[in-house]
Amino acid sequence: MSTCATVSRDLDEPLSGTAATATTWLLLEQPGPWGAKALVSSHLDPALGRALETAAQDTGVRVALIRRPGRHADLGAPRLRQVYAAHTVPGRVWLHSATTHDPRQLLDLDFAALGRGDHHTFDSALRGRPHTGDPLALVCTNGKRDRCCALLGRPLAAELAASGVRGAWEVTHLGGHRFSPTLLVLPHGYAYGRAEAHAVKEVLHGVQEGRIVVEGCRGSSAWERPGQAAELAVRAATGEDAAEALSVVRTTGGAPHWEVTVAHTDGRHWQVDVARGDSRPPRPESCGTSVLGSPARMDVLAVRELAGTALAG
Repeated sequence: MSTCATVSRDLDEPLSGTAATATTWLLLEQPGPWGAKALVSSHLDPALGRALETAAQDTGVRVALIRRPGRHADLGAPRLRQVYAAHTVPGRVWLHSATTHDPRQLLDLDFAALGRGDHHTFDSALRGRPHTGDPLALVCTNGKRDRCCALLGRPLAAELAASGVRGAWEVTHLGGHRFSPTLLVLPHGYAYGRAEAHAVKEVLHGVQEGRIVVEGCRGSSAWERPGQAAELAVRAATGEDAAEALSVVRTTGGAPHWEVTVAHTDGRHWQVDVARGDSRPPRPESCGTSVLGSPARMDVLAVRELAGTALAG
């Protein structure tokens, strides 16, 4: 029986413009088993999980649980947990880390400020500090959400860890089960689909050099999905790979057609026409359902460089 990831791959469903959206990621270590809605179905206190979901709502912050790759024995709560926060908007990208004995400390955060890119609330509440280690490679492995994440994600996470990738973690949910194995790389927040270990290592090497690898990329979580597709299209058209060179500065229109303006730090601008289409033929969007659907896709219709070095208003 085919899985949703196999069908998506066989139909060559495009990856661009499918990343989860978040200006800031907040990651809390939680070993042991995870349920489908991990914040409220793991060894984390479900009341705390609900409170974190509520606090993050409409702030741009996305909360997820992480654990080290490997077997996940049901050993209860750890005494000391790793915590990360990462802001992904170009020009203000940062990744800070902390540890805590009490995950309820996360409720002391100003989530609105965190979503805007203010790391002081994280540093103050959790004694956070800039992360000086390797970039984080977060592989979705939550088989309770979709079996592809376990069947494909766990071996990838284990291979990365075994090969010495110190920033490798398993994560609860990145969206897009059908693109498994899915990966999020922090601090810049670019997501990847159908990832393989050798390609992930190239992505991480690029991040260390301040470069973004476009191949296999789903987009930057800093932008909404039309902006993700537009930014990647400009990178493809120009060969620009500097991590923070491009920003989505304007999006006009609405589904099913947008005009997205992408700006370069050197003053250049591009207008990108993006249309929402339906992936055909209908297929299961997840292994957890037998219902056939036509997943939305972001199609780039045109990329035009704008004359001049600035835009009006």
